[in-house]
Amino acid sequence: MNVIQLIDSDDDMQVIVILMVSLFITFFETVKAEKAVDTSSQKDNGNFKIGPEYKLDDDLKDQGNPKGKSFQFSMLLKDSKIFQGNDKTLDLKNKKVRKERKIFVYIPNSYNDGDKAPIMVMHDGPSRLDLVKNALDNLTISENNDRKLPPFIAISVQNGGDDSKGSQRGLEYDTMSERLATFIESEVLPAVLSNKSIRKSYPNLAFTKDPWGRAVMGCSSGGAAALTMGWFRPDLFRRIVTYSGTFVDQQDDDASEEKIYPLGAWEYHSGLKLIESSKKKPLRIFTHVSESDNGYNNPENSHHNWVVANERMAAVLKSKGYEYRYLFSLNSKHCDRGVYGHTLADTLVWIWSCLLYTSDAADE
Repeated sequence: MNVIQLIDSDDDMQVIVILMVSLFITFFETVKAEKAVDTSSQKDNGNFKIGPEYKLDDDLKDQGNPKGKSFQFSMLLKDSKIFQGNDKTLDLKNKKVRKERKIFVYIPNSYNDGDKAPIMVMHDGPSRLDLVKNALDNLTISENNDRKLPPFIAISVQNGGDDSKGSQRGLEYDTMSERLATFIESEVLPAVLSNKSIRKSYPNLAFTKDPWGRAVMGCSSGGAAALTMGWFRPDLFRRIVTYSGTFVDQQDDDASEEKIYPLGAWEYHSGLKLIESSKKKPLRIFTHVSESDNGYNNPENSHHNWVVANERMAAVLKSKGYEYRYLFSLNSKHCDRGVYGHTLADTLVWIWSCLLYTSDAADE
């Protein structure tokens, strides 16, 4: 007896076809489901895969809640003691340097003047400040304690100009040193506190000195810069958010730091393996990479593959026992806005949760 003998009518054949189609659909949906993992209900640390479809989180939309106040002012590079725009590593013939950098500040409605406010510094300002504003408006007043943000002040800082090696932006973001953290602490934050327009609205504005009340966020080289600020100055900044982090060899070849860190930010996870070989630092770290991120087809020895770099970052952060979260986003590219819109509210809630910040803890 064979299969053909078992099929003695058209009805039997139809049943078999239906069963085969059903099995195929079940298999397809299973595969699809395995790809479409999400983190919206996840509170834990660890590695997550998201996508391939993305939608803007409701908490990142304007829901009509009371708005805070926005401010903008500029700082002349020539007045800086740290980044004057004339560093010897700059390729001034081919890379433009800004004469001034814009500073964007958002103070949420829920901030009470006189409180020592938590802050979040954002690189490449204004960056995703539009999304962060909505998150603050919606989540600082959330009745859900598991999905609530402290009333942090967002300070989005424009880079010094251009990109990659030989640029002012590259100098600021890709250099392995405490220089950027010092610049933010000693020049940008005092400039915000002393700004006349801001002082007029908030005469008693103050920032916390508790490093757990200070976050840094960035994408690409701005993401690497966020980690570098925390790595070299954990006494100042401890909550780190990086999207499509440039943990690759992009430090200027003639930078003095090349003698110590010849592969730039690649040294965090490979080469010198700084994270693995160093004592664990008091940091809470979010990292992300896109499926088709920069250099995703580049060989490892190029030291310029963002996917390899961020996969290794996640692995070493896990092995060292860091408080970390890592997202791998399917069907996405470098600094993908769709990924930001889909995940940033969750990311902000996660980065500010745990080891809860108290405004006066380290200020007394």
